Amino acid sequence: MYKIQANQSGTRSIEVSEENLKTIRDNHLFQWLLDSNGLVTEEVLEKLRLNVRSILTSSANVDKPLLDLCIDVIYHNDMKALGLHNLMSLYGEWVRENPESEPENENL
Repeated sequence: MYKIQANQSGTRSIEVSEENLKTIRDNHLFQWLLDSNGLVTEEVLEKLRLNVRSILTSSANVDKPLLDLCIDVIYHNDMKALGLHNLMSLYGEWVRENPESEPENENL
């Protein structure tokens, strides 16, 4: 379990699980999220929320890990732009430590 700081003073934090980070990777949630300026703003957080909502409504099956990510992290009461920035930083570190395994080439 990881913790990210949600406000400047450090009095609020959000817990992020390994499963949450895997869900971000599996759904490519941070791909193309930032504009060319690279700043994480409240508008970027709203864009992420709309993207996740779109994924959930377009899927015929219930994606429990994505729902858990929404409830625990993305729609958390304390999630603001700083929290998203810290989540993206944590995710970047996690990806470097947990590279996605390449599928083995199978000869058909």
